[in-house]
Amino acid sequence: MTEISLKQDVALGVTVPSRHARGRAARIGPALDNILANHGYPPVMETLLAEALVLTALLGSLLKDPNGQLTIQAQTESGIVDLMVCDYLGGQLRGYIRHDPERLAEAGPNPTLFGLFGKGYLAITFDQPATNERYQGIVPLEGEGLAQAAQSYFAQSEQIPSIVRLSVRKDEQGWVAGGLMFQHLPEGEEGRERLHTRLDHPEWPHVATMVGSVKPEELTDRELPLDDLVWRLLHEEEEVRTLAPVPLSKGCRCSPDYIASVIARFPPDERAAMVGDDGLIRVDCAFCATSFPIAAEAA
Repeated sequence: MTEISLKQDVALGVTVPSRHARGRAARIGPALDNILANHGYPPVMETLLAEALVLTALLGSLLKDPNGQLTIQAQTESGIVDLMVCDYLGGQLRGYIRHDPERLAEAGPNPTLFGLFGKGYLAITFDQPATNERYQGIVPLEGEGLAQAAQSYFAQSEQIPSIVRLSVRKDEQGWVAGGLMFQHLPEGEEGRERLHTRLDHPEWPHVATMVGSVKPEELTDRELPLDDLVWRLLHEEEEVRTLAPVPLSKGCRCSPDYIASVIARFPPDERAAMVGDDGLIRVDCAFCATSFPIAAEAA
């Protein structure tokens, strides 16, 4: 069995039993370049989507159901960014942004989160087919960045003390994004039924302080394995456990066969209206920025 590298394109689960805390570390490199390659976004949008994708990896890798899906959606009212969607399924990531290029150019090189989204919200959806469960939490899109918005989500929707750190940069090798997320587990270890949430968390402030000391350059250091990064932060603990790593990759579920099967569900008259002058039905995928020409007779 091929050993999974803990340097790039991977998420790593962590637990600190004595502190009743769990965490995730993730870093995306080549997979991130693959996701961004076809979109041609300006740097500000690439940075924003890279942050959102590594956040998606952190949250998605929490899913126990191997067929579970995690979706992050940011939507606004009259923002420069009209819509941002990312999702995670079995370690595969995809995402896209819809924005107003003219307004972005007017906003300058470093617009704030509010400058990009204005009044908006962040919706996080967990789908777990194995148990037929679907849960969605929605919070205002506030704070200095997506990390603070995610912390607000857990504080408001889950009542779980959490700390999230995200970092993105581009170098001669391309884009790299890293993230770290730790949470206090109310009333004990992971997996225990949550009967109520404690109002005091004596173990949590120490974990939050140690994890919060991570540096942005550590999160995006391609040569620093994630287990070494976690050990740097938590080496004073009596026990730190790492879980099986999850490889991360670009994943878009569109394909000519799948799209043809979807088109085939439309009535014949509607399919006929879709045919262009060249005799083809063209379907664009926002996630992979690819156009799929489908022969009318194949749909």
